[in-house]
Amino acid sequence: MKLPPPEYQRKIANAFNRVATDYETHAQLQQEIGEVLLERLQWLKLQPTQILDVGTGTGRLARALTVRYPTAHIYAIDIALQMVKQAQKELQIQQYVICGDATQLPIVDHSIDLIVSNLMLQWCPHPQVVFAEFARVLKPQGALFFSTFGPDTLKELRQSWAQVDDKNHVNDFMEMHDLGDALLQVGLSDPVVDVERFENFYQTVQSLMRYLKNLGAHSVIAGSPTGLMGKNKFKALLSAYETYRIPDQGLPVTFEIIYGYALGSRNRSGRVGETPISLSQRDRRNS
Repeated sequence: MKLPPPEYQRKIANAFNRVATDYETHAQLQQEIGEVLLERLQWLKLQPTQILDVGTGTGRLARALTVRYPTAHIYAIDIALQMVKQAQKELQIQQYVICGDATQLPIVDHSIDLIVSNLMLQWCPHPQVVFAEFARVLKPQGALFFSTFGPDTLKELRQSWAQVDDKNHVNDFMEMHDLGDALLQVGLSDPVVDVERFENFYQTVQSLMRYLKNLGAHSVIAGSPTGLMGKNKFKALLSAYETYRIPDQGLPVTFEIIYGYALGSRNRSGRVGETPISLSQRDRRNS
């Protein structure tokens, strides 16, 4: 499978490095979806002892997992070093926070009981590569729970841009059924995917852009900063988006959330008693 180019990975890391300090102040949607994932863990029949949080950000979900599974070891990974440093500020004794790439996880094969990933996959141009890594590190009886953005996310912004020019200003996100197929293709079993939609309102396009910027998502998910696009083009965008305004509410913004669940590959055997994290990565957890 094709890995994303290094320059794209650096762009993602740099975008989130810039917002790490204040990220939790603005990441209400991410926090709400994280709560949904935690609720869905009630479906889990096993009691995990080795848990992997991929795309941990500032570590909020990892901390919640520690509360739910107090005897488990939590391995929290993020591609952005400054996010990792924020997460390390509240590091608990059974947690290991690692700066790493979801497409090349620093985790040994078939050593993880539970993988949780909250709103990370949409930053990966080839989610199949990440799913293959999940399949590699997950024990046969292990489970994966994830969330990601679906194709209707920011549809109003995408459609408004389409009236301005023919460039792709908003990321294309995978369809729910394509994600389910990708889970099967990498050998994960019994996948289940479903979708939920949220609608937020902003009074101006500028306030929406500020929100995306504060999440580190602006240049990655929603095109170039407004200062680089030209005044006339930006005015055309404002005019196009204004047609969506709902009286007394504002400009609607749709977020489509896809939730997924799968079990580990049943034709592989786990490595009983093996420490999931490599020694070289373990040494970096408190750096």
